[in-house]
Amino acid sequence: MVVLSQQATLNELFHINKYKPTNHHVFKGVPEVDLSDPDAKTQIVNACIEFGFFKVINHHVPLDLMTNLENETLKFFGQPQIEKEKAGPPDPFGYGSKTIGTKGDVGWVEYLLLNTNPDVVSLKSLQLLQQNTKKFRCAVEDYIVGVKEVCCEVLELIADGLGIKQRNVFSKMVRDEKSDSCLRVNHYAACGELQALSGGNLIGFGEHTDPQIISVLRSNNISGLQICLRDGSSWVSIPPDHTSFFISVGDSLQVMTNGGLKSVKHRVMTDTNMSRLSMIYFGGPPLNEKIVPLPSILVSKEEQSLYKEFTWREYKNAAYKSRLSYNRLSLFEKKTASQ
Repeated sequence: MVVLSQQATLNELFHINKYKPTNHHVFKGVPEVDLSDPDAKTQIVNACIEFGFFKVINHHVPLDLMTNLENETLKFFGQPQIEKEKAGPPDPFGYGSKTIGTKGDVGWVEYLLLNTNPDVVSLKSLQLLQQNTKKFRCAVEDYIVGVKEVCCEVLELIADGLGIKQRNVFSKMVRDEKSDSCLRVNHYAACGELQALSGGNLIGFGEHTDPQIISVLRSNNISGLQICLRDGSSWVSIPPDHTSFFISVGDSLQVMTNGGLKSVKHRVMTDTNMSRLSMIYFGGPPLNEKIVPLPSILVSKEEQSLYKEFTWREYKNAAYKSRLSYNRLSLFEKKTASQ
């Protein structure tokens, strides 16, 4: 539990966003896809169209591999603040607390952000791995290997479900030796005292879409994740499941499918009594990869591209310079004659 003086507590509340208490209903309609099901490709595409979000089971990643990373990162977050800050501030990799991005977004969260490509040198990532035990490093590396395979399998099933002949059209970008994928571990401490004083629900991580291709999330068994349904205003709470992975469509996949599969807006609310830990693998392309609608999709649907051509580096830079809730893709949408 976080123990703060009253003045420190009020200072924290001054900076952390909050909502008035609301009763967001638990959403029981999350699509669940068994990756061993012969019809998984169809189920996945349907879930992407309807929600931009779904859960996968039978993913072949051992539970002890997931809990091992959870335990090791909890040990890190349990250290004194002065020790954790030796791995920060993030550049963007490393340890961060409260501040999210560079445009003033804040949340009741501390996190670790690690690049997953060994050929891309991040001094903060190296420092973080070196200052912790070998067990910590192995837990990170083993988890990345397992979750990357889940990411690529899902991307290949998406290609199959869309009828794309080149089934690795998406996954090859994540498997590329220069892939800009990353792993983020978010820790949301219990905030009973703060929430009581604030008179509202504290935001752990504000509403946003993920800029990468897809995101693969695993959390402990504490609720907090919410997604926005396609009507744009209904927020629903996602029941936690520490044995499964939750998949989110990212902005890059939305562009490559010319808006056929749309990214999902989501956020995290804090829990009064329990801390939440989530581990997110962001499947990203190489920095110089051109992000454009696939020609096969444009031809098959007789569509014109809705987006300007850009590289992942250009979009990533634009995304991280904007507020979380900003519609980042609007900068790259083509204007119609009526506009």
